[in-house]
Amino acid sequence: MTTYRYDVERLTAGDVMSRVLVTVEPTESPLLAWELMRRSEVRHLPVVDREGKVEGVLSREMLAARWGGGGPDELNRRPVGELLALERRPRVCVDTPVPQVAATMLDAHCDAVPVVAEDGTLLGLITSVDLLAVLAGRPPKERVGPDITPALFRMEPVLHPPGSGR
Repeated sequence: MTTYRYDVERLTAGDVMSRVLVTVEPTESPLLAWELMRRSEVRHLPVVDREGKVEGVLSREMLAARWGGGGPDELNRRPVGELLALERRPRVCVDTPVPQVAATMLDAHCDAVPVVAEDGTLLGLITSVDLLAVLAGRPPKERVGPDITPALFRMEPVLHPPGSGR
């Protein structure tokens, strides 16, 4: 694999953030969030309201820690927005230098931080894996468009009508 030499001090959050994200609304169930993480093969889901404002980042570890091992009903008692109540909610801007992003994550004891616009709208997500990739000389993620254009996906549960055989 080809490695590149980057001046990490000059890279910004916008250079290394993931822009193609699956998000979940704060009113969704933890079980749905868990299934989204499993199907998307991600460990973090930004929790975003209908206006695109970030409320926090839900992790697999956070879900597992709040699930006592009972059936699915236990995991669905509260919406994911309530699971964020006790969590630190750090965030960074697009032009935040990568070393400051890393310091923010260290100070908050988290392994993912949302990248937001001035109004709090989600633009991307940086994980510890993204930072490690840059340190390992792997190229930063490519942009979706010429500017910072996030591609946010929301997945809605599909409910089949009773008697449909599904």
